[in-house]
Amino acid sequence: MQTIGFQEAVEKIHNEDPRYQVEAYSFLRDSLDATLKRRKKSKKDVAAHVSAAELLEGFRLHALHECGPMALTVLEYWGVTCCEDVGNMVFNLVRAGVFGKTEEDTLAGFREGYDFQDVFVRPFLPDPDFMNKIGFGAVGKGA
Repeated sequence: MQTIGFQEAVEKIHNEDPRYQVEAYSFLRDSLDATLKRRKKSKKDVAAHVSAAELLEGFRLHALHECGPMALTVLEYWGVTCCEDVGNMVFNLVRAGVFGKTEEDTLAGFREGYDFQDVFVRPFLPDPDFMNKIGFGAVGKGA
């Protein structure tokens, strides 16, 4: 049973570990909620534990949905620059008693995630082949 509220826990965490802004924790919680809603829609077991990979995917989708091409900028502003940062926040919330974990949950599971540039920047870059076809010069041709 949770002894303190989410906001109070996050403020305490932030006082002890100021690497991540308070908003990042709320965003992480919202990402978890969105992940569970997607599970429900796909008729998967909503009560089952969310793995690091599943949470990271939910975090990615939520960031793209909420922030679009500004996702990386917003996350960096909050101090979240890689999947390991997401894991650090998760384990801060676990230690505060807000999130639960299983024996299989480790920070390494988050380290094995994705590259933030690949998932938050590349989807919004112009297609070099398309740019070359419409005559904007030699876009994408290296030196």
